Amino acid sequence: MMQLNLKDLLLAPHLDRHQVATMLSPYGFKETEQADANLQAMADDPMARQLLSEIIEELLFCLSRSADPDQALNYLERFTKAAVNKMRFLSYLKENPRTLELLAKIFGGSPFMSEILIRDSHYLYWVSDPEILYKNRKKRDLMRDLSIALKYLRTEEKKLDILRIFKRKEILLIGIRDLLRISDVEGTLASLSILAEVLIQKAYETCKLSMNRGQGTGGRKIRAGFAVIGMGKLGGGELNFSSDVDLIYVCSSDREVQSKNRSKTGSASISKAEYFKHLARKITGALSDVTDEGYLYRADLRLRPEGRSGNITNSLSSCRQYYALRGETWERIAMLKAWPVAGDRALGARFISMIRPFIFRRPFDGNAISEVRRIKERINQKMSDRGLGRRHVKLGSGGIREIEFIVQSLQVSFGRRFPVIHKRNTLNALRALFKKLLISEEEYSFLSTAYIFLRDVENKLQMVYDFQIHSIPSKEEELKACALRMGYRATGFRTAAQKLLHDYHLHSGRVNKIFQGFFYSGDMSRFRLNLPRRRA
Repeated sequence: MMQLNLKDLLLAPHLDRHQVATMLSPYGFKETEQADANLQAMADDPMARQLLSEIIEELLFCLSRSADPDQALNYLERFTKAAVNKMRFLSYLKENPRTLELLAKIFGGSPFMSEILIRDSHYLYWVSDPEILYKNRKKRDLMRDLSIALKYLRTEEKKLDILRIFKRKEILLIGIRDLLRISDVEGTLASLSILAEVLIQKAYETCKLSMNRGQGTGGRKIRAGFAVIGMGKLGGGELNFSSDVDLIYVCSSDREVQSKNRSKTGSASISKAEYFKHLARKITGALSDVTDEGYLYRADLRLRPEGRSGNITNSLSSCRQYYALRGETWERIAMLKAWPVAGDRALGARFISMIRPFIFRRPFDGNAISEVRRIKERINQKMSDRGLGRRHVKLGSGGIREIEFIVQSLQVSFGRRFPVIHKRNTLNALRALFKKLLISEEEYSFLSTAYIFLRDVENKLQMVYDFQIHSIPSKEEELKACALRMGYRATGFRTAAQKLLHDYHLHSGRVNKIFQGFFYSGDMSRFRLNLPRRRA
């Protein structure tokens, strides 16, 4: 029988199904006939066939290392068809074999990012440029590039669509760097957060300019300050791939110095309160509205004073009064993450200073600890009702929320005594708590390692379809794909999925044990100045 090599998939005149399956099955393809059809479609002319045959071995190896080789090859065939110049693309792959790994990771790991790349195939040459791929893009880089893109646009609609296009391109880069492990988990979370800050700032500028041109103000400029406060993961600089952005809108004052019913131009003028309400709604719409270019972020405003029933924008003085008289324990914890992300930064800084006494001045006593317990018990019941108690990496047993409750409760308890632990970012807060002996070396190691692992799982779930998914998959194939995206590989008698589950149960079990020790031991001394000793 004639010995076949991989080039024969493209160059041999006639291969039967068995021969094709024999060559493709070792590379992880389940649908070998479809995989062969994809290859033949990519090689639809003699020159393309020759070029593809020269990289077929490396191509199949890279596809075999992806989370889903069949999916990866399907998307590669679609991308080849979408490429402006197919010959240039195939030649580029031959000259830059590292790009094969990049494409296999994207196409096998994330339909969401695959569609971005197919929609704008020229992004490949940008994102695979080592000067881009291996460079950690700073906030100033993003601001500069976006300012250039917006410079000559005049309409609000076109500017906002440019923001949506810009987000797609940058999310693609962040996702690729994450999948290739060029960026670690902390770096990915930081990059996603910086991108969100830049886009929210530019959305604010666009909406404010539109308002001040007379749309709703009668041509009168409103001079009081307006700030966008980031909360939750945005405020902490630790966003996911598909996070909501939690926002609070603050104005320096919503009172008029004198009553004005008409502007100088004779058109109707609105009050400051109305202006800021319109501006806040306009920003929220700019972030959340979906167009042909997609959307920016789902904006969640429920953390503002009074929640859904409260004003969309609150003055600094009304915020001060609310938190002094009515602020609850959960709001003290939530405000640890507050940070100005757009608008008047000086006003934002005043808000942060104003909120500090509310967070730290009152003792974090037994009642507060009991309230944290009740919040978590309600979450536990909700997860149990949905059958997710042991699979939800965010809210389940030993999940991200338990780490956050430990960290934040310690911060509120000891923050007045030790300002150095006023960290918005969870990992930075854990480091500060350890340095101040508020957690032991073992607790620090277990909690920080688990946090990084759980956030990595969360991102690898959410980057697939840009959905807010937090649950470990129950289906074997989805679990395997998640494990492969995370870099697990089958060895010996253990599959990649089994390794992922083992590590998940290990980390979540450790976290829950520490959480139980803090909140259910019957000893509240961990939340008083009775500091633990470091273990030798």
